[in-house]
Amino acid sequence: MHAFDVLGDPVRRRILELLADGEQPAGAISEVVRAEFGISQPAVSQHLKVLREAGFAAVRADGARRLYAVDAAPLQEVDAWLERFRGFWTQRLDALATELARGRRKRSDHSTPEEDP
Repeated sequence: MHAFDVLGDPVRRRILELLADGEQPAGAISEVVRAEFGISQPAVSQHLKVLREAGFAAVRADGARRLYAVDAAPLQEVDAWLERFRGFWTQRLDALATELARGRRKRSDHSTPEEDP
């Protein structure tokens, strides 16, 4: 499965967001996702399986619990693909930063107290 096919699903993106905060037990992930998306526990397990099989998530056993964590390798593939598009928003962000700096300078120029003669 291609990385964007995996990331195209909002449930899987949400799971990755949860895992970005650190390793999480399957039960905690399931609880959040079930509450937010109204899906069953087996459906959450299927999404975790897709993430695991696509290499986006790693799992390890801790007694009876299964702990999931992000595996960054596929995200690096996505980052590499996005690289050729960064120029489109980087230029705009640079221009925005310039305009914000101009606005701050103008406000500070107008807020300086007038000197008495």
